[in-house]
Amino acid sequence: MPPLDLSDTLVVGISATALFDLAEADAVYKARSIKNPQGALEEYRAYMLERENEPLRDGTGMALVRALLGLNRYAPSESKPLVEVVVMSRNSPETGVRVFNNIRSRGLPISRHAFTGGESVVDYLDAFAVDLFLTTNVEDAQRVIDAQACAAAVLKPPPHTAEAPPEDQVRIAFDGDAVLFDDSSELVYKTEGLDRFHTIENEKQNEPMKDGPYAILLRRLARLQERLPFGADVSPVRIAIVTARSAPAEMRVINTLRHWGVYVNEIFFLGGVPKSKVVKAFRAHLFFDDQDLHLDPAARHVPSGRVPYRSDSRLFTPLPLDLPADPPVLVEKVEAS
Repeated sequence: MPPLDLSDTLVVGISATALFDLAEADAVYKARSIKNPQGALEEYRAYMLERENEPLRDGTGMALVRALLGLNRYAPSESKPLVEVVVMSRNSPETGVRVFNNIRSRGLPISRHAFTGGESVVDYLDAFAVDLFLTTNVEDAQRVIDAQACAAAVLKPPPHTAEAPPEDQVRIAFDGDAVLFDDSSELVYKTEGLDRFHTIENEKQNEPMKDGPYAILLRRLARLQERLPFGADVSPVRIAIVTARSAPAEMRVINTLRHWGVYVNEIFFLGGVPKSKVVKAFRAHLFFDDQDLHLDPAARHVPSGRVPYRSDSRLFTPLPLDLPADPPVLVEKVEAS
C-alpha cells in the first residue's frame, strides 16, 4: 500500500478516554489499586477482558469526531481525505479490544490507532501528522503544548445535557487570548488591570497579535473550509470566537484575523457576559478555553476542553491530576518512577 499523503488533511489524535467515557473502568482500577496495589493491573486487565464486548458511553470528544469524519463525504477521493482521526492510547492492545469493538459497533471510519502499552503517545504525534490532540491526560497535553507540537486540550467530562448541533455541520468555538492568540495581552490584563489592557489594545489595534497554541489549527480549519464545495460563509465547518474582550479591544482581533487571512463565521465580544450561555446557544461540538472559570459552566452544556499554558508562561499553574487516567498502566509507571 503506498503511503497516504496527509499534508492537506486535518488530522485529529484522540485518546480512548476522550473518545469514550471510561470513567467507570478508571474508578474500578483506582479502587482495586488501594486494596491490592500489586495485583491491581491484572485485575484491571481481567475487568476489561470480561467486558470487551460491552458498549461504552460516548466521551467528550465523540460528537466532534463524528461531525468531522462526516465531512469526508465531500472528499475528492479516499486517497485524499478531508479529515483523519487516530485513536491514541496508553492501553495495551489487549485491554484496548473493548475500544476497538465500540469503534466498529458505531461504524466509525477510523482505521489508524496507536496503543502503546503504558508509554506516552506524545512521541508518535508527528508520525501520524496530528494537528489536534484531545486527551484527558494532563501530563500528555502539557508535553504537547510545551513542545509546540500541535494544538492540544484536556477534555472536561461529557456534558450532562447538551442540545445537539445542527446535522451536517461542524461547530467549533475558541477563546481568543492564550488560545488563538499569544498570552501577552492577557498578561497585561492580569498584571496591570482592565483600563491599561484597553489602552494598549486600542493603541495596537493595527498590530497583529502573535500566534497562540491554536493559531495553526485555525488556519488548518480555514484550509478545510476551502477544500469543501461551499463558500466559507455557508460552509458546514462553522467557527466561532468567544472572547471576554469588548470595545475598545475588539478591532485588534478583527485586524489580526484579516492579517492571517482567516474567515470566522461568528465572533462574540462579551465584556462580562457569561461565555457558557453563548457557547450553549452556538451549540458547539467543542469549546476551547484556557480558564476553568469559563470552562466549568460551559462544560455542563457543551463538550469543552482546557488549553494548558506553556510551562514557561507567567500564567502557568499546574493543572490538577484528578482526571481519568488514560489507562491504569500509566499510573503504575508514574508511581514506579
